[in-house]
Amino acid sequence: MKSLLSFSVLIAASLLFSDTAPETHRKHLDQPAVIQGYPCASDYAWFFSDGRLNRCTVSREIRFDDVHIPGGSIIELFPDGGLRYVMLQHDTLIGSTRCSGGGPLGPAEGSVTVLYPSGKLKLCYLAGDQVIQGVPCAGGGFWKATVGHEQAVEFYENGRLKSCRLSQDFQTHKRGAGFVQLP
Repeated sequence: MKSLLSFSVLIAASLLFSDTAPETHRKHLDQPAVIQGYPCASDYAWFFSDGRLNRCTVSREIRFDDVHIPGGSIIELFPDGGLRYVMLQHDTLIGSTRCSGGGPLGPAEGSVTVLYPSGKLKLCYLAGDQVIQGVPCAGGGFWKATVGHEQAVEFYENGRLKSCRLSQDFQTHKRGAGFVQLP
């Protein structure tokens, strides 16, 4: 049951972030292996048709610039090897933003976190309500977002807050409203 639910969540996340998904195949890694510089855990890993890594669970903490991705997190790569998104093993501080991770069944049930190619935070679901750059943003996760109760917090590449759902009244906006600001 756990595998089926985890696989279903991965498929949903892939669909959420796909434009045209290239063909991939799954392979079970009997032992941890470093693949294209990524420490993949003994578990299932997915590969593009040309053999390059598409997705795996990392066996230890890794870094993308200043972002520390905890061991046990799931990373998905673009065909060119760049990070497409990560499903964090547990709530993780990225800069001054605490991003939601994990879930009762592990990171595959958790929220998606997206970084810009520069390593800067682009999008995540907040681990609880947080004030970000003076704006009261609501916490939430993947499951709440799928039913329309929450939304991810988004940032411009320069680090400035782009949008979030408000956790309380702010300026002329009511609690629960979407808040968007220009770069």
